[in-house]
Amino acid sequence: MLDHISIGVRDVAKSKAFYDAVMKPLGYTALHAGDTYAGYGKDGVAEYWIQAAAKPVPPDMQSGMHFCFKAPDEKAVDAFYKAALEVGGKDNGKPGLRPEYSPDYYAAFVIDPDGFRIEAHCHTQKA
Repeated sequence: MLDHISIGVRDVAKSKAFYDAVMKPLGYTALHAGDTYAGYGKDGVAEYWIQAAAKPVPPDMQSGMHFCFKAPDEKAVDAFYKAALEVGGKDNGKPGLRPEYSPDYYAAFVIDPDGFRIEAHCHTQKA
């Protein structure tokens, strides 16, 4: 349905370091990058972009907005979460099953350097 998502950030270098770390365990990399932007994806297609913005959208924990990335398996979700915390992300939900979403929904939630909520998710065989 969507071709790509682009979010404005205050500090591209800081955000790029964060996203480089959290995207790696999920199998994504910065396919395009410059001083003011980076585009993440795989197989030559960047679908998640960060870009310098004079007025990024203010994060709002009550808004319900978040970005969820597909993970290949539970180990990748766990590594995503660990990497996020190691590079300055904040915990917003440890890795684990979320049966309230579905019996096999395995996810972790973190907050990025600009305060945006992000998630990594897979369907598990542990349900």
